[in-house]
Amino acid sequence: MSYETLVVERRAQVGWLIFDRPERANAMDATMLAELERAWRELDDDPAVSVIVNTGNGRAFQTGLDVGQLASDRDALREQSRRTRDAELRLTAWHNGVWKPVIAAVNGVCAGGGLHFVADADVVLLASDATLVDPHVSIGQVSAYETIGLARKSPMESISRLALVGRHERMTAARAHQLGICSQVVDPPSALRDEAQALAETIARTPLDDLVRTKRALWGALEGPPDQRPR
Repeated sequence: MSYETLVVERRAQVGWLIFDRPERANAMDATMLAELERAWRELDDDPAVSVIVNTGNGRAFQTGLDVGQLASDRDALREQSRRTRDAELRLTAWHNGVWKPVIAAVNGVCAGGGLHFVADADVVLLASDATLVDPHVSIGQVSAYETIGLARKSPMESISRLALVGRHERMTAARAHQLGICSQVVDPPSALRDEAQALAETIARTPLDDLVRTKRALWGALEGPPDQRPR
């Protein structure tokens, strides 16, 4: 498949899903919102891919919705608002029922809705210059899905602070590592993709069926009754 806002690649048994709107800090416009669902499905359906790495081109990893663009596309904005209201998001691997392991390789800033991709990854690597920020309350919005997801990885107080202080608080990679939000800080930042590829190849040595069953067991333990878990 071809994409306007994403790059989808394969390297050995590793699939890469790369945000590719660097001029807009990889913010999600209407096209990316549609393409994400297709890209996750493409990589999940590819029998040659055992692990997926998610990262961004340019100086940012992912900065949430491109509100300016969506304001000019009422249909896309209405649909995204409905999905948010009804908890039917289709942004991340978890949202799309992808059970292959996912590594988030976070380069630069990750803001707002971009935090979905950190919260929903199985393994998170942060470049040493990466930062996390949640500006929702600073622009009159509720911080909910993303920070609730992060609270599965971190002590609640640190996530409450991130959510309540809004754009005035930036969490560093070192702090995220202390809190358990990521398992590795990569320095220099230029080594991030090589480290993610190496880790993904190590994980891919295990048969895919075993990886999938393990991921299902771990996430199932977190997500409540069986009828509320993603399929």
